[in-house]
Amino acid sequence: MIVGVRGVLEVAGPDWIHLQVGGVTLQVFVPSASISQLGEMGSHLHLFTHLRIREEQVTLYGFPTTFALELFSALTGVSGVGPRLSLALLSSLGESGLQQAVANGDVAALSSVSGVGRRIASRIVLELKGKLETEPNVASPIGTSDVGDVIAALTALGYSTSEARNAVSNLDQSAESSVEDKIRQALQQFGAG
Repeated sequence: MIVGVRGVLEVAGPDWIHLQVGGVTLQVFVPSASISQLGEMGSHLHLFTHLRIREEQVTLYGFPTTFALELFSALTGVSGVGPRLSLALLSSLGESGLQQAVANGDVAALSSVSGVGRRIASRIVLELKGKLETEPNVASPIGTSDVGDVIAALTALGYSTSEARNAVSNLDQSAESSVEDKIRQALQQFGAG
């Protein structure tokens, strides 16, 4: 599973970018609302990713924050909502707008997004209300990119976002550890619990 990519921004489209990683250029689909946050062409960036393999098509979705990735994953878990519709919701409403619409049961706001009818919007509210995290950032002394990398790796392994955040908050902060060591420590916590 590819949980993150670092590279140089080459080209940006309406909901995708080309990111040069080593000698390879990847097409990564991103929420259109996030494209302006990525920086100028030629800048280095890190994206948290979700790899989707369907029949013979491999698609990579990227997000500037773990919170956006969590929202995307939650949306794709709703019956009838695929990755393209999840991306459209994040592009149209943004992270906070989507979170507020679900929390307030605002079916009209959700159904205003192209491709989302009232039935799907109602299902999103029903399945996600009360399940979306209200605090997008983890308060932790370890570097924020480390936190994001550890949480992304744990969620890719099947742990819930809240379980991953709890494990990260319980890590030993005194030692200088690599991301791999932190992931290993978190997995040991799950094994002991």
